[in-house]
Amino acid sequence: MLGCMNIRNEAVLVTGASRGLGKELARALAGRGARVVMVARGEDELARAAAEIRAEGGEAHGLAFDVGDKEAIHRLAGAAAALVGPPSIVVHNASTLGPVPMPLLLDTDCEDLERVLAVNLVGPFRLTKALAGPMVLRQRGLVLFLSSDAAVSAYPGWGSYGVSKAAADHLARSFAAELDPVRFFSVDPGEMDTRMHADAIPDADPTTLARPADVAERIVTIVARSGASTNGARLAAADFPALDARGTGGAAA
Repeated sequence: MLGCMNIRNEAVLVTGASRGLGKELARALAGRGARVVMVARGEDELARAAAEIRAEGGEAHGLAFDVGDKEAIHRLAGAAAALVGPPSIVVHNASTLGPVPMPLLLDTDCEDLERVLAVNLVGPFRLTKALAGPMVLRQRGLVLFLSSDAAVSAYPGWGSYGVSKAAADHLARSFAAELDPVRFFSVDPGEMDTRMHADAIPDADPTTLARPADVAERIVTIVARSGASTNGARLAAADFPALDARGTGGAAA
């Protein structure tokens, strides 16, 4: 997978895809000809999101699963492969903050920490195990773990979420060390105007936040140019330009 990756006709799986960044990533990849499976817990919202993309001419399928549910992972992997073939691109975007307002660690219930880790870390680990085999056999594939600045900086109240994202960053590095040339990256999308951000910081000014659609375009650049980055690297979406409709780089905003 050296150099550029041709997204057209690639089988793609995006979790947390019913809204926000996940939905915009699914839209951007489908718009470039990928065959996209969208995963989220909310069946109705997911069905509407997939229908929107199909109405725009893209191929998108919705699968309602909870990535934090151990029993769901193999059924999810099998259903995705039945729809589009074994995914060659996987985006672990589904995340949970845990209870909001987010408590300090000393006030965090153990069960709430376990749920955050189940969705943000253990679920992506299980799903990668279920999907990586065909990638290894083909000696090609790409797995992105969506990260956060909370993975590298500590903020009061963000302990559970930050711990889960820091561990996911290292999970990506570890998979890269073991499964090269399959590519693994963690990607910090930056602060965005999403429902999750509003839940975390209700008084944030939305005008100061990035649009998920704009961030999605930058992550598409990471996908298209995945062979040019060091396997296992932690990347910032803001460091990459958006691609135009032909897949060539435009100027960074």
